[in-house]
Amino acid sequence: MLRDRLILYSRLTRLDKPIGTLLLLWPTLTALWIASDGPPSALHLAIFVIGTLLMRSAGCAVNDVADRDFDGHVKRTADRVVASGKVSPAEALLVALVLTLAAALLLIPLNLLTFALAVVGVAVASSYPLFKRFFPLPQAYLAIAFSFGIPMAFAAVLDRVTPIGWWLFTANLFWVVAYDTEYAMVDREDDIRIGLRSSAILFGRADVAAVMACYGACLSLLLVVGASAQFGWPYSAGWLGALGCALYHFLLIRGRDRDACFRAFRHNQWFGFAIFAGVAADYALR
Repeated sequence: MLRDRLILYSRLTRLDKPIGTLLLLWPTLTALWIASDGPPSALHLAIFVIGTLLMRSAGCAVNDVADRDFDGHVKRTADRVVASGKVSPAEALLVALVLTLAAALLLIPLNLLTFALAVVGVAVASSYPLFKRFFPLPQAYLAIAFSFGIPMAFAAVLDRVTPIGWWLFTANLFWVVAYDTEYAMVDREDDIRIGLRSSAILFGRADVAAVMACYGACLSLLLVVGASAQFGWPYSAGWLGALGCALYHFLLIRGRDRDACFRAFRHNQWFGFAIFAGVAADYALR
């Protein structure tokens, strides 16, 4: 019985699908390395890795409760445990609360600014599911929630967010809109039928161009980050790797095939990894 519940909870919190955690983790680690001017302390590394996993898992539980009346009508989400009745909404919210409290305990060694940013980040992430009901570009709102690990990393290390931190934050906003629009392209027909909003619906036939424009803006801002931090060829190599990922995604999404768009979305973990690897390698080789 307990084993069965734990399996359901792992599905609720997407522990079986780590792609979401990686999409959050790579930019957070990139920020942590830059803020620390090299490898961070073991304490900061543990706090942000574990915190990212906990908060992503809590966010999935909250999202599934908010979307329980819609998920059953969408092909990709029909078997989610709340929508299918295997986990009650109250139970899912309790799981989310426990995970959020566990993440809050991780903030104890950190400073007040980091705590304040965490509170704002949680508020944005928790309210995101509601924005899909009325806001025409909910991916932009999600991008704010998914990027909060960046200023938090700078705040934790430096007790302030430097201009580089805000450049990185802004670059990440465009990246999130790019990959979540690819994700929304998978569900576009279902979302139109049940009345949800998404960037894929808003952009219409300009969806592919909009995704590539967001990749372009992200990569351009990452050049600013690299120049500001005086990174060398390792960072450039990572940047080129990310550019290659973006071009590959264009090949996948240009036909607007559902499965291909989903593959593009999932492949974004390598875009984020390429930038992090470039930053980490640059510091390692100094």
